[in-house]
Amino acid sequence: MIAEFGLAALWLAAALAALQLVAGAFGLTRRGAALGGIVRPVAVVQGLLALVSFLCLIYVFAVTDLSVKLVAMNSHSMKPLVFKIAGAWGNHEGSMLLWVTVMGMAGGFVALIERRLPEPTMLATLAGQAFVSLGFYAFLLIASNPFERLSPVPAEGNGLNPLLQDLGLAFHPPTLYLGYVGLSVAFSFAIGALVTREVGPAFARAMRPWVMGAWIFLTVGITAGSYWAYYELGWGGWWFWDPVENASLMPWLAATALLHSASVLAARNALRAWTIMLGVVAFSMSMIGTFLVRSGILTSVHAFAVDPERGSFILALLAINIGGALTLFALRAATVTEGERFALVSREGALVFNNVMLSAILGIVLFGTLYPLVAEAMGAKVSVGPPYFNPMGALFTVPMLIVLAVGPLLRWRRDAFGRVGKRLVIPAMLVAAGVIALLVIGGVAFLPFIGLVLAVGLAWASLMPLRERNLRRTPLPVWGMVIAHFGIAVALFGMSSESAFSVEKLVAVRPGETTQVGPWLVRLEKVEPVAGPNWTALEAELKVRYKGSDPVTTRPQSRSFWAPPQQTSESSLLTRWNGQLYSVLGGEAEDGRWQLRLWWKPFVTLIWLGGLLIALGGVLALIGRVKSDLRRHIARDKIADRRESQGR
Repeated sequence: MIAEFGLAALWLAAALAALQLVAGAFGLTRRGAALGGIVRPVAVVQGLLALVSFLCLIYVFAVTDLSVKLVAMNSHSMKPLVFKIAGAWGNHEGSMLLWVTVMGMAGGFVALIERRLPEPTMLATLAGQAFVSLGFYAFLLIASNPFERLSPVPAEGNGLNPLLQDLGLAFHPPTLYLGYVGLSVAFSFAIGALVTREVGPAFARAMRPWVMGAWIFLTVGITAGSYWAYYELGWGGWWFWDPVENASLMPWLAATALLHSASVLAARNALRAWTIMLGVVAFSMSMIGTFLVRSGILTSVHAFAVDPERGSFILALLAINIGGALTLFALRAATVTEGERFALVSREGALVFNNVMLSAILGIVLFGTLYPLVAEAMGAKVSVGPPYFNPMGALFTVPMLIVLAVGPLLRWRRDAFGRVGKRLVIPAMLVAAGVIALLVIGGVAFLPFIGLVLAVGLAWASLMPLRERNLRRTPLPVWGMVIAHFGIAVALFGMSSESAFSVEKLVAVRPGETTQVGPWLVRLEKVEPVAGPNWTALEAELKVRYKGSDPVTTRPQSRSFWAPPQQTSESSLLTRWNGQLYSVLGGEAEDGRWQLRLWWKPFVTLIWLGGLLIALGGVLALIGRVKSDLRRHIARDKIADRRESQGR
């Protein structure tokens, strides 16, 4: 009965989404103005019903109800509970239900708490959110029913992909989805503003918290996904330019540009058309990522292989939502006024420059992701990887980082580089010292060389906005900006150091033999079988010494899962302040030797520390902006009450 209850809740949510769309559209007309009053409560109830449906799906996975086809295909009674629950979204249908649930809940929160926009713009926004949601409801109910029953009931389920049976992957997809769907709210705000022609600071202040929240979740999701791929897949890298990795990076790039553009519009009433366009583009990238992951055209550990019919359905949704939004933008763009002007040398000018650079990087990633697919459709096999993405991306990333160091020091409206030059003396000296040091060391490739030098200068420059400030009274958004920019420098240093100084060694050793990788001595003690809840493994015991220190034990595994049958490499990571020893156990040779793959990766952990600092900066900025908006709202209400009392 739980499955049927979940399906009924899903149908009711879809019906309310249709009602929300119709009522919101007619509420904008004179004759249908009365209908506008029901849009907010309908949006709230719709979100709650979607949540009920998703909780029902989690329940049938938690109890392993094998009469539900989705559970039988993606779960197993012997799995740990956390992975049974994660199985609810570790598949195509469940992930799409999570999508519409987060979208419905987001629309409900907007309806509950947003009071800054004129009511017609709010109605158009909620109608736009309902329109997007309705397409995904139709997709679930027509093509991908997550509650479909199975007869006869199998004795046991197939189980979840072993690569996904990891705590990192249990929480990584929901985090990304919160980011993706948060951008749907920005998209709906942009549609609402275009429909009512209300594009101004109030619109930007209303949209900005949702964009920032989505950006934070995307940042955390991408960081967590990168670390999962690093330690789980056993190949020793943190980013492969996999098309599904790119599918999450592209919305993040667009959201970063949108976040800065919305901040300029909110503070300085500029970049109106740019903000609207980026609102459309950011969610469009989320939709393209959804199509890539779920259309079946990609082969990846991250992708869900589905039939072409469902891929065509998603492609149709992509065309309707994005095509409709771009058409509306083309029709209404002329009515969006330019806004306040500013000089090229100003903080606005720096933000525009970096937005152009971000857009160029987005274009490079999008082209590199789609080109092999187009070529394959035309009968050619083309591979696009780091040799394309790294140098092409660097062409725009390097000038963007230079401007990022200078931009926060510039004044709004108009400024001169001469005024901020004195503050950049120390960063310039650090860059020069870094160049000299790397030249002395030698052997560093060009791109890592540039990255290391820029990271040192950017780290110092990112702290400059705090100079001559009372740190206790410094606004939270300023702290957020400083920490986020510092996090970029930290992550860049980790990426560049890992690329420049990593040492890799592939050896075959017998128990008792020793090998060296970087500053580590590694001794294989033994290899023995171990068992887990739904897997068995061969586990190597390695005794390792760092520069003659006391030995430490590390244990990489080669696991064999039986539901479904698959073998995985469980790497072992040993972390020190200046890097990680990364070890993977391979197979046994005929002469009794065991293959070991070892890496010494200097400062690699700074990549993910930097990602977390970037997200933390976003959290602080979000809290500060929300508090500021609340104070502004309270002050406006007090003024209105005072005027009303004086009128009496």
